[in-house]
Parts: sequence; structure tokens; C-alpha cells
Amino acid sequence: MIAIIDYGMGNLRSVQKAFEYLGYEAVITDSPQIIAAADHVILPGVGAFEDAMNRIRQTGLDAALLRAAEEGKPVLGICLGMQMMFEHSDENGHFDGLGLFPGTITRLEDHGLKIPHMGWNTLATRACPLFDQGDEPDAGNEICVYFVHSYCMADVSDEWTAATCTYGQTFTAAICKGNVMATQFHPEKSGEAGLRMLRRFAEWKGEAAC
Repeated sequence: MIAIIDYGMGNLRSVQKAFEYLGYEAVITDSPQIIAAADHVILPGVGAFEDAMNRIRQTGLDAALLRAAEEGKPVLGICLGMQMMFEHSDENGHFDGLGLFPGTITRLEDHGLKIPHMGWNTLATRACPLFDQGDEPDAGNEICVYFVHSYCMADVSDEWTAATCTYGQTFTAAICKGNVMATQFHPEKSGEAGLRMLRRFAEWKGEAAC
């Protein structure tokens, strides 16, 4: 069973529908007990970093997520969910995140392009369970996915960056470390390529492959 964490913000139903379409049981929940019982955990998110972190802490869902990660369960963050996995964000101030990955989320640089970065863009990927398993491997290839964001992880790390994207600047578009991974883009809105990623996550056992 896949637990989709409900802290009052995010595109929960679209993520759930994508997994249902693929044939997996996915439950939207704000229960730490259900999260503890799940095989896979997803942290989605749309909105402001501070509001999201306040809500997830007020409900105790941050502890449930961190416990799942510590226990080795496969954990996936999506969009704001990825940003919250880092130590800090400079969105409208300076706020603490969950600290699963080092670094600070910053605003996309102004290169004369429209912000937010909204729409389809290509990824450059490296080997990662999201990209290099299944019937149609796409590791090392450029694949097209759907973004909606104004902030990003500008740093690119050999240790945990699984994909990059360029929109005026090159930024980290996917991360993977041990049993925890996340995407800045929305796989549930990214057509067949995104569905392949979600299927791979659902089938992944959390082995430290990143």
C-alpha cells in the first residue's frame, strides 16, 4: 500500500489517480499509523514552503515521514515535497525543512524567462531507480516532464542529484539518496514518461541504489 501524505496542501487526488491507473493501492492519509503501515510513502505538495512545513509539523506528519525514511521504506517527494526534504528554503524568508538532504532552496534566477517555470521541459538523468529500470530505460537520455515552480535547488551534487533541467540556469530536477528520492517536476502530469517513473517507484523495494 502506498501512503500519500495529506497535510492540507498538494495535488493529492491526481497523484492517487495516477497510481490507481497503474493498478496500485494508494491511500490519501493524515494518519501516522497508516503511514507506518504503508510499504511506500509519498510527500506531494503545491504552495508556499513555510505554510507547508508549519502544517506538516503541527500534525506530526514530519515525524512519521522521517521515521519511514529511517526505517528504509521507499519515500518519494513531489514538487514542494522535494523542496521540503532539504535543510532550508529562502522562499519569503529563511525556513527550516526536513533536513533529509543538505542545502537551501532558492528562487529561480531571472534570465528574462517567465517565472514560475511552468510547462514541459527536458531532463538529463543519471542512473536511478526512477529512470533506469523497466521495459524502456531512459537513464542518460533526455526525457520531457511537466514543471510548475518558482524555487529550486540550484546546487547540483554528484552524491544525490539524479536529474537536472535547464531553464535559464541548470538546477537539480530529481534527487535520490538511499531509499529516499524526489522530483521537482510532477510525474503524475508528465504523460507516459511520468507514469513509468511512478510504476518504478511503486515496484522499488528501497534498496540503496542511488
